[in-house]
Amino acid sequence: MACAVRPEPAHGINIDTAHNASIFYRVVRDVFESKRADRRPLVWARTRHGTFDQRGAATSSDPMSFSELGLSEKVLSAVAATGYTTPTPIQAQAIPHVLARRDVLGLAQTGTGKTAAFTLPMLTLLEQGRARARMPRTLILEPTRELAAQVEENFVRYGKNHKLNVALLIGGVSFGDQDTKLLRGVDVLIATPGRLLDHVERGRLLLSGIEVLVIDEADRMLDMGFIPDIERICKLVPFTRQTLFFSATMPPEIQRLVSQFLSNPVRVEVSKPASANTSITQLLVASGREDYEKRETLRELIRNADQLQNGIVFCNRKRDVAVVHRSLQKHGFNVVCLHGDMDQHARTQALDQFRTGEATLLVASDVAARGLDIPAVSHVFNYDVPHHSEDYVHRIGRTGRAGRTGTAIMLVTHDDAKSLAAIEKLIGNAIPWQGEPLGEAPPREKRSRGGDRREERGERSERNKRSGRGRSERKAEVEDGVEVRAERAPRPAREGRPEREPRPEREPRAERQPRPEREARPEREARPEREARPEGERARKPRPETADAASRNRRDRSASEPADMSHLPAFLLRPVRIKASS
Repeated sequence: MACAVRPEPAHGINIDTAHNASIFYRVVRDVFESKRADRRPLVWARTRHGTFDQRGAATSSDPMSFSELGLSEKVLSAVAATGYTTPTPIQAQAIPHVLARRDVLGLAQTGTGKTAAFTLPMLTLLEQGRARARMPRTLILEPTRELAAQVEENFVRYGKNHKLNVALLIGGVSFGDQDTKLLRGVDVLIATPGRLLDHVERGRLLLSGIEVLVIDEADRMLDMGFIPDIERICKLVPFTRQTLFFSATMPPEIQRLVSQFLSNPVRVEVSKPASANTSITQLLVASGREDYEKRETLRELIRNADQLQNGIVFCNRKRDVAVVHRSLQKHGFNVVCLHGDMDQHARTQALDQFRTGEATLLVASDVAARGLDIPAVSHVFNYDVPHHSEDYVHRIGRTGRAGRTGTAIMLVTHDDAKSLAAIEKLIGNAIPWQGEPLGEAPPREKRSRGGDRREERGERSERNKRSGRGRSERKAEVEDGVEVRAERAPRPAREGRPEREPRPEREPRAERQPRPEREARPEREARPEREARPEGERARKPRPETADAASRNRRDRSASEPADMSHLPAFLLRPVRIKASS
């Protein structure tokens, strides 16, 4: 298709009929190269997709519709059926680059619509071609089973006008069912890294036909220890593939992964990383240090919550998830739990009960903090202050989604002051208190160096003194909680030992008498010669093992016959006197 390029005075170009995004990028690239060769200022380009700079990043935030992004008619029809008309910022910036077959680095937190940012253009690209057996065309990696299942739901929702095969490879499902899907040919393969490598090692899956590789929630994979698996998978797919990389944060390990496996990526960043949603009301509630005090405070908050429809309670540890779940059940709350040690059936059942409203509360660990698409959550309760401030943003992001309002309440103790300060520094403002703020920390009991161990040693020494086993009688006093020992008294001088009497001289030993010479032994008589036996009448001797077995059996049957002790050393055969017990 012809593309009209008209230079402008401000060293710019105007593209009016660029219906194909790939043509647009080729034109802009050629112009940039010519400008750089002439050492002229870099140009800007305007298209019907928006305004882009030399890196392809959007520079204007004018509202647009999905029809302006270059998606196919089938995809636009499915999007219109869901009721969406305006793309989110991450979708508006990422979709044109994905359609142009560029590598994309997307920085966006959950709840910004980044799943559709790669789902919609992938459906458009997959309309041409077909899959082969055991050789999927596209691969999407997710850190958890729940996120993988949600991506599958997106492909089913937006791909209802396409005849594409979508397969889900996650743990907790039999290999046989997954092998059957792979054998039919898969257009979109959604998997967790561990189960994907299991199929590769079994020889049931080939990754040599991958055209598009999507790595979602990369920072979460880093936290879960999946980076070595990601590196291995990236080496198994073709180097000519298109890579779409999405992450909420960019730690150094993620930056190294991007520079290693992405080729000249387009960076799309829609908002400040880890910024809190303004539609969420955030509150702090003071609580005691003890666990039973925190559980009691949590129950009071749930009972007195305003317009509570459903809520998620987040804990730092899986053990606390089970304890809080049992406590709420015991006090009559309709609650389910979700953590990493649950099998797939139990996790799916718990999420379904919470989504359908059968359960009002969901107690979860951070495995559910990212990516779970439950749009109607009204409250989030942080039973524990998260250790990482970014996790707080992801936790409270479960509420206030899709334009709704939400409430996030966090229990704070005196031990959480440092973590709370890091969270408030990250979000850029102080979180207000509900009720009385947390006062000054009560003074802890002073202990001497060594703490309980010194007290334990003191108790042992007292017991030793009473039993007469003490080494010395030491007096110790305690002043203001600090042990002060009395000075030791000087030891009395030891009396000198009496001199030993000299030993008497030993008498000289008598000389030994020489031994008498032994008499010569008489010569042995010659043995008589054996008579020669005729051939064929030789005596049959039992085999050694047979003879030994027969002799052992005879000894076992005869209890009165003494056993042969010739193989034992002599000192074991000496009699031993046993003293009679009084």
